[in-house]
Amino acid sequence: MAAQLVQLEATPDLVERVYRTLGDAISGGSLAPGQRIRQEEIAQQLAVSRQPVLQALRLLKRDGFVEDAPGRGLQVAALDAQWIRNVYQVRGALDALAARLAAERRFRIAPAVLQAGRRAARGDDVTAMIDADLAFHVALYRAAGNPLIEESAQLHWRHLRRVMGAVLQQLPQREQVWDEHEAIAQAIAGGRAAEAARLIEDHGRHASDKLSEGLDQVLHPAAAPDPRRQP
Repeated sequence: MAAQLVQLEATPDLVERVYRTLGDAISGGSLAPGQRIRQEEIAQQLAVSRQPVLQALRLLKRDGFVEDAPGRGLQVAALDAQWIRNVYQVRGALDALAARLAAERRFRIAPAVLQAGRRAARGDDVTAMIDADLAFHVALYRAAGNPLIEESAQLHWRHLRRVMGAVLQQLPQREQVWDEHEAIAQAIAGGRAAEAARLIEDHGRHASDKLSEGLDQVLHPAAAPDPRRQP
């Protein structure tokens, strides 16, 4: 197994910590789609017994991060464009709710969040782009004043990080995302709840379409032309 995982100390919440560690490795790509999951190797790398690993893998399978491998055992779940569309449908509803609630409070998202996002969009660091995008949405969730929104969205973001890491580098017009973010932030600060909800729903649809199309291209690249064929 290529991923190097840091050893964990035994604690009452060990299953949750193993779950988060493996989930982060899957979301970050160090555990790649289709890679076999071997309980013994994971337990050895994390310096824990097999029992918390087994329980964590059951939770990861429930949440769609691992799946049954051919024959027997488990593997990291494949990336699936339709699954991402499904995730965006649910996340879009949460984002719209957060935007309405934040607008009712006339919350002002810190300009530094938007500035950091634009800097990341102009660079080549995909991790920085993802972190900046997440920072904007987390600021929105917290602006809503309902902690259940951020808690509910965490699982969706784990799935989205996998796809964003796979396709974000090749997407054009990345700064357009931050134009949309800024328009959402302005509607929220102005107390325009209906407009904020509409803008973020549109934003979610655009993001879903672009990421799904980009993932389709990654998973099913067009066949390279045969140089022996005459045009």
